Amino acid sequence: MSDAPSPWWRPDRYADRRPFLKARTKMAAAARSFFGAQHFVEVDTAALQISPGNEAHISAFATQIISPSAETSPLYLHSSPEFAMKKLLAAGEERIFSFGHAFRNRERDKLHHPEFTLLEWYRAKTPYQRLIEDCAGLLAALAQAAGADLLVHGGASADPFEDLELLGVAEAFDRYAGVDLLATVDGSATDRDALASAAGKIGVRVVADDSWSDIFSKILSVKIEPQLGHGRATILMDYPASEAALANLQEDQRLAERFELYACGVELANGFGELTDPVEQRRRLVAEMAERQRIYGESYPLDEDFLAALALMPPSSGVALGFDRLVMLATAAERIEQVIWTPVAEAFPSK
Repeated sequence: MSDAPSPWWRPDRYADRRPFLKARTKMAAAARSFFGAQHFVEVDTAALQISPGNEAHISAFATQIISPSAETSPLYLHSSPEFAMKKLLAAGEERIFSFGHAFRNRERDKLHHPEFTLLEWYRAKTPYQRLIEDCAGLLAALAQAAGADLLVHGGASADPFEDLELLGVAEAFDRYAGVDLLATVDGSATDRDALASAAGKIGVRVVADDSWSDIFSKILSVKIEPQLGHGRATILMDYPASEAALANLQEDQRLAERFELYACGVELANGFGELTDPVEQRRRLVAEMAERQRIYGESYPLDEDFLAALALMPPSSGVALGFDRLVMLATAAERIEQVIWTPVAEAFPSK
């Protein structure tokens, strides 16, 4: 539930937001210039898809398409342009970016909005470490466009022009939570009870039906994420394999080619060395949907075109960056609605 003022269009309230929105426009232009200078092609993918994405904890908006003869079929607003963009990589594109809206249900607070802007890009035939360099360059370019010397949020600050801190997930768990994470991971298997015991010792509440991934997420959100990206932005990398359903595994099969970008304790971007094995991808997505069914009592269909396209997709790496959040940090806005031109109406107003 959002505590944003409504209606946003009242002139007095809009006047307060207008400086943030002007900065947003400058940052959007800078993002396009950043990618244009590197010969990326901007693509515009359809928001309506067969599958909204298949991550267990991402909820979608469902609708249906009606044929001229009144037949109906379900469709979803995409939670990311990822599946469509990977089809374009399979078709032969090598450097592409998308700057458009994505949709996620069950999400609305100071940092989440049901309709938001993702800046997502892919490099074919490129290792994922190269995209970490992209993240550093983007932070600097977009902060400069906004006239921001620092990124600011919740009393924390980060210098967008400083070198990024590179921090492994296991090292972060040890440093900020005193947890030996990899001691609870053996190949693709995880020791739920061992991680639950470690969580209890540091005051993180665990319930009986929490899985290893649930406990991992709780420790990450409570103990680690608030510590990241202070003074300078942080790349949190080398995620456990179970936490990266769309990423390649590393030589150490316990770890995946996944990283996230943080500033001021706020997650800004999520990057992968992309999985291109359609058989393995199907197995992982089916497992994700089984987990979603267990938790939420629903699941989403697989995109068979996407799975077929993976067989033709070259080795690639990709990143999705929450553009609205970066605008927030560059303008010191407190809520995401302040940096969105026309926020979604509040369906469940505060009482």
